[in-house]
Amino acid sequence: MTYFEMTKTVIKSLFSRPATLMYPAKPAKKTALTRGHVTINPDGCITCRSCQRKCPTQAICVEVKEKTWQIDRLRCIVCNCCVEVCPTKCLAMDTQYTAAMTVHGGIYKVPVAGPKKKEPAPDAAAKPAEKKE
Repeated sequence: MTYFEMTKTVIKSLFSRPATLMYPAKPAKKTALTRGHVTINPDGCITCRSCQRKCPTQAICVEVKEKTWQIDRLRCIVCNCCVEVCPTKCLAMDTQYTAAMTVHGGIYKVPVAGPKKKEPAPDAAAKPAEKKE
């Protein structure tokens, strides 16, 4: 009896459309809410490590001394937590998917600007003092 059910399923599959998308042949639909991968604007990063602390899979690593920001794309689950918590809004979620990787090479490292150093304000000590007589 089970052979007849299996044969019925096979014949039905032969004469119907595929249940899945033909992804390589037809591109997937992209909407404003599509999550592809995390991108960074390195000029805006202040190396505060908020994204590193918030990442549930620890895919993001921020090195303050080397002034680098890196993400392991194979660990990232594209949850958008790092983008939401970034105080300078230098992280964004791109709608383009990254290419599939066959070898563990998903680490993406970027040099960042780091925190902005405050320039000392010109004060009275820098100017020669005038004597009153």
